[in-house]
Amino acid sequence: MNEALAGIAPGDGETVVVGMSGGVDSSVSALLLKQAGYKVVGLFMKNWEDDDTEDYCSTRQDLVDAVAAADVIGMDLEVVNFSAEYKDRVFASFLREYQAGRTPNPDVLCNAEIKFAAFLDHAMQLGASRIATGHYAQVREFEGRFQLLKGEDGNKDQSYFLHRLNQAQLSRTLFPVGHLYKRDVRRIAADAGLANAAKKDSTGICFVGERPFREFLQRYLPVTPGDIRDLDSDRVLGRHEGLMYHTVGQRKGLGIGGLKGMADDAGEHEAWYSARKDMERNVLYVVRGHDHPALLSGRLVATDLSWVSGASPHTQWVYAAKTRYRQPDAPCSIDAVDATRCEIVFAESQWAVTPGQSVVVYESKVCLGGGIIDSSTP
Repeated sequence: MNEALAGIAPGDGETVVVGMSGGVDSSVSALLLKQAGYKVVGLFMKNWEDDDTEDYCSTRQDLVDAVAAADVIGMDLEVVNFSAEYKDRVFASFLREYQAGRTPNPDVLCNAEIKFAAFLDHAMQLGASRIATGHYAQVREFEGRFQLLKGEDGNKDQSYFLHRLNQAQLSRTLFPVGHLYKRDVRRIAADAGLANAAKKDSTGICFVGERPFREFLQRYLPVTPGDIRDLDSDRVLGRHEGLMYHTVGQRKGLGIGGLKGMADDAGEHEAWYSARKDMERNVLYVVRGHDHPALLSGRLVATDLSWVSGASPHTQWVYAAKTRYRQPDAPCSIDAVDATRCEIVFAESQWAVTPGQSVVVYESKVCLGGGIIDSSTP
């Protein structure tokens, strides 16, 4: 048996709709499902129309790549426009969060509201029993519930972005490359003659693409300049162009490097980091030094909770959590949790815990879910 198919149950003619992005991961997902005996239909989602130009948004080329992959695989491909749903369910929230001084993660909400909601509904209308995507994650059924597991490739694991899925969504989802390493996915694509085998992974805002971020936000939110102040002395160090452009732990783009008279006792000039936003006074507070106490948090409060496991975690148990993607798992415990609020205590202080970002809780390789970081304390 093909080793790449070892993590995929036989299809027996079952219809699966695969979200085709034009990238190698979704293309190989479709290829493997077809090889496993599924009837595979591709769905290319267009979710952004404003200033959809070749400069920043790769939709046109992505569609060309998806069509080419579908042709090689031998499958139908449908194009569907979810732009209205994206604006209502994802982008509006994205702007509200930035306006409130928080730093949201649109990819998390995009997965829950578009890729696994609007997409899933459309797939069911097409007569499919399940959907599939190219995410590096895994699903298994255990004691009557579905578990979201980390992808086998730790460098590509995307369970963090999927933690807001619910049991109904998870039960109808396949992740055909979740048990593979990226290098193997590219090899499978090359062996199959897929033109996107070496295509660069996409980055940038979900569906919006890679574009100058400040320029992009200025089109939708008013710019309100204000003071940049030293948190320790309250000294004015400069001016910011808008609090929405800054996030906790930010080092670049502050515009206050090399200030005279700010060296430490040894004459060293430590870097400045964004540490706090005062929305009422429109002040950005900064601190000097990567390990300044204001950048370290031992406890946080999360709201807007979503437990993909189907139940909230236990209190006083040892878990692990991430407060941002690509962060190592940090040992923690749940101090308190109810329907609206979760308090997490870390074994060691975490750096630059950022309001608006997601905190995601794990038990070993099982993703339990998480919430939106509301506040943190030392």
